[in-house]
Amino acid sequence: MSNHTLAVLLSTAVLLPAQFTLCAAADSFSVHQSAPALDRWNYPFNPTPGSRIVASTFGNEAGSALFDNRDGQFIVGFNTGAEVPVGQGAPNYNITACTVEITVANDFVVEYDRTVDPFTAFLRPDDPAYVEDSDPGQPIELYGTGFRNGFSRADWVETSPFTVSGLNALNPRVRNAFPIVVDAGGAWVDVSNSVRDRWTPAPFAVGEIDGLKPGSLIAAGSVMRFTLDVARADVQSFLRDSVESGKLRLTICSLTKVVQQGGNYPQFYCRENPIVTATGIGDATLSLEGTIGSCGAADLDCDGIVGAADLSLLLSAWGMNGAGDLDDDGFVGAADLSLLLAAWGTTA
Repeated sequence: MSNHTLAVLLSTAVLLPAQFTLCAAADSFSVHQSAPALDRWNYPFNPTPGSRIVASTFGNEAGSALFDNRDGQFIVGFNTGAEVPVGQGAPNYNITACTVEITVANDFVVEYDRTVDPFTAFLRPDDPAYVEDSDPGQPIELYGTGFRNGFSRADWVETSPFTVSGLNALNPRVRNAFPIVVDAGGAWVDVSNSVRDRWTPAPFAVGEIDGLKPGSLIAAGSVMRFTLDVARADVQSFLRDSVESGKLRLTICSLTKVVQQGGNYPQFYCRENPIVTATGIGDATLSLEGTIGSCGAADLDCDGIVGAADLSLLLSAWGMNGAGDLDDDGFVGAADLSLLLAAWGTTA
């Protein structure tokens, strides 16, 4: 969308009638959990799903036809129904902050990288599109979790099989649970094979460690924090759906470079780790803040007023479907912007 188009729409907003139900007062909620309800090293050769003491993340060998590009994955799950009423309708929830923390279990073997690397850095060096990584290390990324092969958020558990009978676990795109994000076309997609598919997904968050200089080796016991970008329409939509169901399932993964049966890759404590069970330190944690209430269509952040924050959410979803599609035509565009501007300043 051009600046000219936005200026025209802004200038004509005063001519459009407001046409939204005003917002009811929203109730705030705060969730702080010091341990997950479940965690799972989601890897084809994990014979003890749900009872591993550490989970590692890594990629596959560049150019290999086997395995997902994001091969070793770590799923953490939190149940929020005790703190936040479920079943209120996803659009009536608004997430204002969400942070997940995990703890590194291995000592000084992985370089710290807090920036997303393009898929071109993970191609074979003889690929014409290959570009050498511009900084040390590979980031640890967090995404939503999607399901296939008959599983869903409602029934997938940490001991569920990696894939279903009849499918080869060594093949790409067969795991029952996998990391997801919205692509440029507005669809939720599995990002496990973004290198094969030749695109660079935008994670919900990238792991950061306070006070650590990029390129430094990460010490065991370091807390890695993921601050989810709740202003993004896809992140907000995923979190709203999760809280509405009472089940938040997130996947942590990386394209950490390895070779067959070797390489240096990050490991993280699972809740069954003896250190965690003995000390209470090292579990994945969740902090979640938000509001719940009946909101008008244009009050995208459900704060009781249509304003700049709602405009920001709508523009972040431009060209996609989901939050911000006020006229229900399948994508966010100029018509939706006009409707939002028509409701500008309305309050409960």
